[in-house]
Amino acid sequence: MGVRDQMVASAVVLLAKHGFQGASLARVLADSGAPRGSIYHHFPEGKDQLVAAAVEVAGERAVQVLDAFIGFSAVELVDGYMAIWRSILERSGFTAGCSVLAVTVSADSSELVEQAGQVFRSWQARLAELLTAAGLAAADADAFATMLIAASEGAVVLARAEQDFSPFEAVHRQLRALAASYQPA
Repeated sequence: MGVRDQMVASAVVLLAKHGFQGASLARVLADSGAPRGSIYHHFPEGKDQLVAAAVEVAGERAVQVLDAFIGFSAVELVDGYMAIWRSILERSGFTAGCSVLAVTVSADSSELVEQAGQVFRSWQARLAELLTAAGLAAADADAFATMLIAASEGAVVLARAEQDFSPFEAVHRQLRALAASYQPA
């Protein structure tokens, strides 16, 4: 991995753990081990350019992971999607969440917030495609994909706040039940 990629990867993690303000250029440099001049070389427009690259990478990675769910039933999709977030919570000891959400709620840049919105829309569209392929009517798949993202993001926030999987598991159970209730299109 090159210096630029290391810096972007560090920014993704720092955003997920500490939010926009916690993903300072100094912290990215320290975390990635990149020399100070790397910021000016790879991100001449500064922090917002680095964060934009991190949001792009986080968004693309998530869509790639979702591609592993091709052929899953709606319930299996819920289980797989929630397993991703559970794994992040477990590996981080409840210290990491969604880097895209972090940018959405804490960046002052309307361009970064719009980019985060585009990422969420890409996730929603891919989930809707997978749910349609799983047999849900297009309108149900579209609405449920939105619900799955919103509910899982909230479940991660609650689990982090409580340092406990109980709220996360409650949301997961409700999403599973809802997914199971859909009739094939």
